[in-house]
Amino acid sequence: MRRRKRKNPINPKILYVSLSIFCVLLVLFSFKFSSRFSTVKTVFGDGIAPMQRGINTVGRSLSNFFDLFESKEALLAENAELKEKLDSLSYNNKILVSENSELDNYRQLVDLDKKYPDYPKVAATVISRDGNNWFNIFYIDKGTEDGVDVDMNVISGNGLVGIVSEAGKHYAKIRAIIDDKSSVSSMFESTGETCMVKGNMESIYNGYIDVQMISNTAKIKDGDEIVTSHVSDRYLQGLSVGYVKDIVNDENGMSKTAHLIPSVNFDQLEYVYVITQKKDSSELKEIQEND
Repeated sequence: MRRRKRKNPINPKILYVSLSIFCVLLVLFSFKFSSRFSTVKTVFGDGIAPMQRGINTVGRSLSNFFDLFESKEALLAENAELKEKLDSLSYNNKILVSENSELDNYRQLVDLDKKYPDYPKVAATVISRDGNNWFNIFYIDKGTEDGVDVDMNVISGNGLVGIVSEAGKHYAKIRAIIDDKSSVSSMFESTGETCMVKGNMESIYNGYIDVQMISNTAKIKDGDEIVTSHVSDRYLQGLSVGYVKDIVNDENGMSKTAHLIPSVNFDQLEYVYVITQKKDSSELKEIQEND
C-alpha cells in the first residue's frame, strides 16, 4: 500500500516573500518607532554580547596562534641559517688552525736549519709509527733515493730526535732517543762534563728520560742543557738533547744521575730533518783499538 505524499501546506516562494516583507517592516518600524523598540534591542543585545565576546576571544586566540606559528617558523628558519653559518665558521676555523699548525712546523724547521747551518739536511714527513702514542719508532717518507742512510742523525723541534736504523729506497725507519734500546753519549754544554742519556719508555710518560754516568764532581744544576758529545761514535757533536733536572747522587757516591726533559716533543712529530752527514768515528775507533 503506497503512502500518500504530504503536500507542503505553504509554498516556499510565498514563505520567502512573506519573510522578506516582514523584515522590511521590522526595519521601517525600528526607525519609525525606535524608542518603543529600545527594550527589544537591549534584550537582543544582552543575549548577543556574550556570544560576541566568545567569538572575539576565539578570534584573538586563533590570531595569536597563527602569529606564534609564523614567529616560530621565522625563528626556525633563522636558527637554521645561523647554524649553517656557525658550521661554516667552525670549518673555516679548523682549516686556519691546521694551516697555522703546519706553518708553525715549517717555521720550526727553518729555525732548526739556521741553528745547525753546517750540516747538510733532507726534510722528511713522518708517515707512520709503531705501537703506542709516542714516536719512539717511526717511519719517514725519504730513503736511499733521497740520500738517507743508516746511522744518519735525525732532528726536529729544538734538537735531536734519533737515528736512522733502517733505510729503503723511499722510506726510512727512525729509532728515537726515548726508546728503551737507545743510548746517546752526551755532555753538559756549559761544563763539558760527559754523561749517558738512556731511553726509557716508562719515564717518558712523565715527560722525561734518564741521564746516567755523571761525574760526582760535575758542577751542574737543574736546567743545564745537554748536547751530543764529541766522543759519541754515531751522533754528531753539539746537537741539543734536552735539559737536566732532579740531579741526585748515586748510593755509591761515585756518580750522579738525573732526569732529562727532551728538546723534542715526541708525541707530536710531523716533520723532521735527516742530517745526511754521518759521524766520522774513525779516530775514535783507532784510539779504542790502540787501548
